[in-house]
Order: sequence, then C-alpha cells, then structure tokens
Amino acid sequence: MTARFVHRCTHVLDKEKTIAFYERALGFEVVRESGPADGSWSNTFMAIPGSPFELELTWNRGRTEPYDNGGMDTHIAFRVDDINRYHALHEEMGCIQKENPAMGLYFIVDPDGQRIEILPER
Repeated sequence: MTARFVHRCTHVLDKEKTIAFYERALGFEVVRESGPADGSWSNTFMAIPGSPFELELTWNRGRTEPYDNGGMDTHIAFRVDDINRYHALHEEMGCIQKENPAMGLYFIVDPDGQRIEILPER
C-alpha cells in the first residue's frame, strides 16, 4: 500500500489577492480551477513548477467573515534556496509575522492569515 500527499486546502476571502500573494511570495502558479456554473464557489489549485505539492484555495461567494484556517498553531512550510533573498522580498511585502533567528527560520502570513514557515534549504 502507498499513499501520496497531494494538496492542502485553505479558505480565502479575496481569491485574486491570495493568488497574487502566492505567485509573488513563493513562485506558485495557477494550474487549474473548478467550481459550479453558478459561480457560488471555486477551488483554485496552485503549484510551484517542479513540485508535486499543490495548494487548493477555496473561495465561497458571499462570505464576509474571515476563515480560521487552523489559527496560529497550524502552518505550512517551505524550504527556500536563498533565505536572505526571500526574507528581503517578504520584508518588502510586509508579510513577516514572526522571526526565529536562533532556529534560522521565520513565518509569513497570507492575506487570509494562513501561517507559512520559511526554512533554508539544507
């Protein structure tokens, strides 16, 4: 038996703003989108080229209250090839939420409060 991790779903209020964030902050690209003909909701799948992991952004029309998405105890993590360049970009974007220099990592947050851990490549 085998299992394979394929995606993580996060709920979003402003789909276009969140797509733009992931494109700029981490290099994601939209790979597909689905939803009903009435446009009441959509699932937008994004991926980093060459990575099998996908991020599913779920948007629901009419939603005005922010989603919890697991709160500050839940996060996704990325290893980056040049942590100093990423840190400078994330600082410019104003999305750094917490830094831990002793461990060599930091956290950013997306427009919906999804916490993202940034780690240097080993």
